[in-house]
Amino acid sequence: MPATASSHPPLRAVPFRAPTARLALKSESPSDRPAKLDGAWWPRSRDLPVELSALADVLDPLWGRITRLAVNPRHWPILPPRIFVNGHVVKVGWFTSELDPHAILLLSRTAGRRDLLVVPPETAATSAARLMAAVSEETGPPITATALMTAEGARHENQEAGKDRVGDASLYGRIQQSAVGM
Repeated sequence: MPATASSHPPLRAVPFRAPTARLALKSESPSDRPAKLDGAWWPRSRDLPVELSALADVLDPLWGRITRLAVNPRHWPILPPRIFVNGHVVKVGWFTSELDPHAILLLSRTAGRRDLLVVPPETAATSAARLMAAVSEETGPPITATALMTAEGARHENQEAGKDRVGDASLYGRIQQSAVGM
């Protein structure tokens, strides 16, 4: 019997596309206390529509469809009233006094409210990694996004001034100790 063509098309390789969002999420805590921050996000730019699309690519499968977000406009030059992400509309709100300028609030019908530290895009990789780890590993009392950013800034200034990191009793050291239960 001669070889016949298969009714199925041949398999072809589909290139793997790694997630483009730089994100560190806190694992779900068994405690009932609400967390101040649920994770940290390090966008590549201050272009909110573009960056939100990359973030939603990662978060939609984990938390469910993101339907709304709120930001403090201090660090976002363009705030459209809505953004189209993954084929759906995400409504954008902004609050100057009610929302931490270093955080983003995301709402999902299935996961509810989630707050993320926003690590500025221009942050050095080592500082960004420290901030993301501090949020994702937090086991102590809740910490605000601004407190973490202030502490990291103080730490950076101390390093530039030549102070010893180990002996430094800076704000960052105190916050980090309470954050990771040291």
